[in-house]
Amino acid sequence: MALFTKRKATIDASEKRTLGRGVFRICVGCQETLKAEAFADNLEVCPRCDHHYKLSAEAWIDLLLDPGSFEEHDAGLEPTDPLGFVDSKTYSDRIVQSRKKSGVKDAFMSGSGRMVGRDVQLGTFLFRFMGGSMGSVVGEKITRLFERGVETNQPVILLSASGGARMQEGALSLMQMAKSVAALGRLRDKGLPFISVLLNPTTGGVAASFALLGDVNIAEPKALIGFAGPRVIEQTIRQQLPEGFQRAEFLLEHGMIDRIAHRHEMRATIARTLGLFLD
Repeated sequence: MALFTKRKATIDASEKRTLGRGVFRICVGCQETLKAEAFADNLEVCPRCDHHYKLSAEAWIDLLLDPGSFEEHDAGLEPTDPLGFVDSKTYSDRIVQSRKKSGVKDAFMSGSGRMVGRDVQLGTFLFRFMGGSMGSVVGEKITRLFERGVETNQPVILLSASGGARMQEGALSLMQMAKSVAALGRLRDKGLPFISVLLNPTTGGVAASFALLGDVNIAEPKALIGFAGPRVIEQTIRQQLPEGFQRAEFLLEHGMIDRIAHRHEMRATIARTLGLFLD
C-alpha cells in the first residue's frame, strides 16, 4: 500500500522559469516575477493571473482524495521494448533515462481511495514520463482501472495529461485505445459513472479514445484538448484556426466538454458530480 502525505505541489521543469536560484519565478501567463513559494502554496496556480501549471500525479492524489486513503495498484508493471525500436537512441535507453529523470516506472498511476468518504477508483497520468504517452503498460493500467470499478462497484475518475500514443511501441500502443474503451464499456454497462478530467495537454490517441468519453468531462482552464495540435491542423487544411481553438473554453462553448473547473474547486466539483449519479 502506498500512502501519500500532504506535500508541496510539483511541476515539470519545462514549464518553470526561475530567477535567483529558484527563489523567484516568471509566470508564462502574465510575465510577472513572483516568489517561487507563491506558486507552490497555491497548487501551482499563478496567484496573479490564474495560469494553471502542471501538477504532479502525487499532488493530484493528495488534492482529490481523503488523507491516507490511497492504495496504489499495478505498481509493478513496467514497459519493455517489444519492437526493438531505435530512432536517435534505443527505446530501452529512453525508458531507463525517463525512469531516472521522473522517479517513476511509467506514465500512469492508479489505485483505490476515498473522496469525501466515498470509495472510488482513481487514475492519473504522469506527464513527466515521456510526455504522458500511452504505451502497452499505460493502456493495461487504464483497462484494469475500469475493470476494478466493475469488480468493486465503484465509480472511476481518470485525469488525463498526455501527448498521445507512444510511437516507440507502434501498433501495440494504438491497440490500447480500443482495449481501454472496451473496458470502459463494461463499466458503463454496469451503470457506474466515469468522470474524465482533462488537463493540459490531452491530445492524440488519449483524446481520441477514453478521455472524451466520460459521463461528465471536466477540464482545467485553458487546457489544450484535441487530437492533432493546432499547428499541424493549420498546415494540413491551410487555414487559420479560430482564436482559442482546442482550448477548454472553446470546447465548452461547442459542446465537447461539460464543465471547466478551477484547480481549487476540482475536488468539490468531482464529489458533487458523483453525488448526482450515486446519491
